[in-house]
Amino acid sequence: MAATTRAARRGGYETEREDVQALVPRSATRILDLGCASGALGGALKRRQGAEVVGIELDPEYARDAEERLDLVVCADVVAGLDEDLGDFDCLVAADVLEHLVDPWDALRRAVGRLRPGGAVVVSLPNVRYWETFRELGWRGRWPRRGAGLFDATHLRWFALADMRELLEQAGIEVVEVSGQLWFEGRLRRPAELLARTPLAPFLYGQYVLRGVRR
Repeated sequence: MAATTRAARRGGYETEREDVQALVPRSATRILDLGCASGALGGALKRRQGAEVVGIELDPEYARDAEERLDLVVCADVVAGLDEDLGDFDCLVAADVLEHLVDPWDALRRAVGRLRPGGAVVVSLPNVRYWETFRELGWRGRWPRRGAGLFDATHLRWFALADMRELLEQAGIEVVEVSGQLWFEGRLRRPAELLARTPLAPFLYGQYVLRGVRR
C-alpha cells in the first residue's frame, strides 16, 4: 500500500473506534474482527476486556501490523478467511468493511455462522443518504470518488439505514441498537446535534453503527 494512501485512510481504518467499542458487549471473550486493518480497534478491545481477538485482513501491510496487536490474523479476503478453522466466537465486528465487498450479504451470513447462539454483531457502515451525496449528484451532477471516507473509491456497495437493517436481518441478526455518527466539527457541531433530533437526522449522519444479536 502506498504511504500516501495509508495516510489518507488512517483516520477511518486505524483508530480505536470508540463508537464501535461502545456497542461491543464487555462480556465478549472471543471476538472476530472482519477487515481488522492494523488492529487498532481489536487491540483496544483486548486491553479493555481481556478478550481474545482474531482478525481477517486482506492487505498484507495492515495484517503485519495487526499481528502485533491481536491473537491471530488471517491475511486473506473475508470469504477466504472465514473458510479457515477459526473456531466459534461470541462477538463479530465488521467496522467499515462490508461496503468494500462484492457480496456483503453472503459474507455476513458466513460470518454469522461462526457465532455462538445469542452472539453479538456490531457493524459500522457509511450512510449514502448523507447530505453530501445529494449535493454531489443533484448540484454537481457526478458521483465523487475519493481516497477515503464516504466516497472512498474502493467502496463497491452503498447503504442507507433501511438497507443496513435488511443486510443484518437477512443474515439472521436481530437489530437491537442503532447509533448515528455525526461528522460535523467546530461551530457546526452544535447545530448538527440539534438538527439530528428532527426528521433531518438521516441526512446528517455520516455513518451508522448497529448492534444485533444472532437469532
